[in-house]
Amino acid sequence: MALTITPLTAHTGIEATGLDFAQPIDPADQTVLRRAFVEHHVLVVRDQHFAPDQFTAAAQLFGEIQPHDKKERHVPGHPGVDYVSNDQIENGRRIIPGETFHTDHSNHPSPPKATMLFAVELPSRGGDTQYVNMHDAYDDLPADTKQRIDGLKAVHVYQSKYSPRPLSQISDDSRRKLPPPGIHPLVRTHPENGRKALFLNPVRMESIIGMEDNAALALIEELMRHATQKKYEYRHKWRHGDWVLWDNRSVMHQANPDYDMKERRYLYRLMLKGETPV
Repeated sequence: MALTITPLTAHTGIEATGLDFAQPIDPADQTVLRRAFVEHHVLVVRDQHFAPDQFTAAAQLFGEIQPHDKKERHVPGHPGVDYVSNDQIENGRRIIPGETFHTDHSNHPSPPKATMLFAVELPSRGGDTQYVNMHDAYDDLPADTKQRIDGLKAVHVYQSKYSPRPLSQISDDSRRKLPPPGIHPLVRTHPENGRKALFLNPVRMESIIGMEDNAALALIEELMRHATQKKYEYRHKWRHGDWVLWDNRSVMHQANPDYDMKERRYLYRLMLKGETPV
């Protein structure tokens, strides 16, 4: 079969079919996929059948692997491949990784450019992942808001004291290896498509430099309310064999805990190294 690419919404997301990424991919198809990813921000590849090592090999068609902060959350026997699941309970509360809008690892000085998941086990219904287009959200801001936020920088830590949700516990060894906080602009320019985008993450944003906390929190809430409008969204309904890649420089995402927790949701997870936001 030949590569076929289909838009999923008018602004965000494309579906790619016709390729088996467990086999070598033609360089021309690689070029098409990379360009489409940068232009459409979320790439959905259907009907894959990855073992962990095959997943790693396929991921590297798009860049260099970025290690995860939680070194202990890896697929057994495959320390380079992480996983997300609904099987962790801490302090009587089930931890649902990614259940509020965020961008991954923004506490790093150079956050990952992309994250990807491969569906291994899925609930019978629910568990969608939502993506919102931060380029379009920025473009639609009033001119005075753009002027107000231009040049502002936020401090991103592993977990903000203002985070809307708890994160799962991290081992002492993993915590010692965390990088220093990332200091990133509220508006970043994408290094490949040249577009500006809001760069937000309430889970990790601890402060905005030069602002009192109350004013900073109010501004973040205002921008988040704007950016998470349905008109900016692509909502992915998972199927078995789905491999989904998204651009952390272009979108925020969140996972939905709207499924039967007696059913397992388990996905392989990898990230790709990125640049310092500017």
